[in-house]
Amino acid sequence: MLAQVEDWAAINSGSRNLNGLAAVADRLVAAFAPLGGTATLRGPAAVTAIDATGAEVPLAHGRSLHIVRRPDAPVRVLLTGHMDTVFAADHPFQACRWLDADTLNGPGTADMKGGIAVMLAALTAFEASPLADRLGWEIVINSDEEVSSPGSAPLLVEAARRCHLGLTYEPALPDGTLAGARKGSGNFSAAVTGRSAHAGREPEKGRNALLAAADLALRLKALTAADLSINPAKIDGGGPNNIVPDSAVLRWNMRPSTLAAQARADAAIAALVGEVSALHEVAIHVHGRFARPPKPMDANQQRLFDLVKDCGAAIGLPIGWRDTGGVCDGNNLAATGLAVVDTLGPRGGAIHSVDEFLCVDSLEERAKLSALILCRVAQHGWTRGCVAEPKP
Repeated sequence: MLAQVEDWAAINSGSRNLNGLAAVADRLVAAFAPLGGTATLRGPAAVTAIDATGAEVPLAHGRSLHIVRRPDAPVRVLLTGHMDTVFAADHPFQACRWLDADTLNGPGTADMKGGIAVMLAALTAFEASPLADRLGWEIVINSDEEVSSPGSAPLLVEAARRCHLGLTYEPALPDGTLAGARKGSGNFSAAVTGRSAHAGREPEKGRNALLAAADLALRLKALTAADLSINPAKIDGGGPNNIVPDSAVLRWNMRPSTLAAQARADAAIAALVGEVSALHEVAIHVHGRFARPPKPMDANQQRLFDLVKDCGAAIGLPIGWRDTGGVCDGNNLAATGLAVVDTLGPRGGAIHSVDEFLCVDSLEERAKLSALILCRVAQHGWTRGCVAEPKP
């Protein structure tokens, strides 16, 4: 497992580095081939984004590895991970180094090339067991998780609806704690169109798009509540001091902890856009959505966490969990009614930074845990839960 992590981490696979993602995908196809099953590299769905000028443009993503084994089995497990990292091809953090005898610092070592190695080792052990024929499984390893999985979301939902439970290999915390309930997340852009004018001679004829964008940012931030956090992150636009700016783009993130908060946020966006448009006499086009719905720790999720805890106890591994504001593909899987534990990867920390590290001794312990979970499900079965999916 360690050799795999070092090999995969040596290839830059930032979410926008399509060549690097393709190289990692080829490595993963070869690594997973001995498991059998039908493997394909699935192309992404069409996705657009708002550029700095306010224009809607196509946005390219890499392919996802999809493997299906025993699709006719009475119980099927979905195992997911991602091959992309947050580190672009020109980022200075590109190599691994040892911090001590058990701690490996490197891009994606914990998040989540280490998790992919754990997934592969667990499935290899399970396939060698006498219980293997009782369980079918699907794998989705996508290439755009770190940017909210816009291109792979349809594949994830498609697979989740076919399966009975889900296992996702984001890293556990350094002490082994898992993520429990998760907030949802939505990324939005507002393209504001005003009217330019001479800032000294006739400013009254202008309609300041930058000012409207700033006003909208402040109004959005004021929506912050116990169940909803908002982060206005960036404004593109403006120009010379003597010209009233006629275009600007505001970008922001919203994180609701409940579906009710998500619905309230959607309604508030529409209302605030209407107010700001009228007050500043500008046009505003909003792009984006809640790509990750909230993932509450309901009874459906709790029973799978209880199984994981029992399996941990059987191998002397204490399992605890806590709620988090972070999001992952587990949010999307849970929204289909699938029970999913989404931090079954190795222990690690400082992810999304140059200090990211992997606790190497946890590779084996976490692979054992997942192998035992698969064996328990194969032996005792599993009934899929059901929830009402949020509207897209």
